Amino acid sequence: MAHPKSRISKSRGRKRRTHYKASMPALTKCALNQVYHLRHRAYWTTKESNDGEHLVKQLIYRGKVVLEKVSKFSGTTSEEV
Repeated sequence: MAHPKSRISKSRGRKRRTHYKASMPALTKCALNQVYHLRHRAYWTTKESNDGEHLVKQLIYRGKVVLEKVSKFSGTTSEEV
C-alpha cells in the first residue's frame, strides 16, 4: 500500500476537495404529460382510469408507454358516525 512521505494537514486536504461539487441532474419535460424526468431513463406515472374505479400506472420511455399496470382504486372512504 502507498504511504505518504509526510502528513497532509486537514486544511490542505479540504482545499483540494473544494472543487468537487454536485451538479444538478439534466431533466427533460415529457411530451405526453409534461412531467420532468431524468434523461435516458424510464419513469412511472399514475393516472385514474376513465371509469374512475381503477388506477393505471404507466412506464414511459422515449415518449411511448412501455408498460401499464392496472390496480383497483383504493380511495379513502370516511364514514361519519
